[in-house]
Amino acid sequence: MLDFQRSIAEFEKNNIRIIAASSDTKEEAGKTVDKYGLTFSVGYGLIPTEVSAITGAFFHPEKNFLHAAGFVVSPEGKIENAVYTSNAIGRLTASDCLAFIKYEMSL
Repeated sequence: MLDFQRSIAEFEKNNIRIIAASSDTKEEAGKTVDKYGLTFSVGYGLIPTEVSAITGAFFHPEKNFLHAAGFVVSPEGKIENAVYTSNAIGRLTASDCLAFIKYEMSL
């Protein structure tokens, strides 16, 4: 998330919103927002099994958490790109998202 925060000006300049969400409690999500100085929306309280069923994100049943998943969503709500991880690497980066959006959406 810090990667996206560091690039927030470029996203805003191109009228692109960043939204993050997790299964953390409101309190835990707030700590993350404070720790990294996040200025974009951060949702909380997702139910891992439900999110996995809806999005296809990998779910770790023994530890009851989702592995990271990232989506580039068009203004119409269409998923234009999705990246799913099954462990600690393989996430979307801010620069990859910006390059993809500029190329695909001709910003």
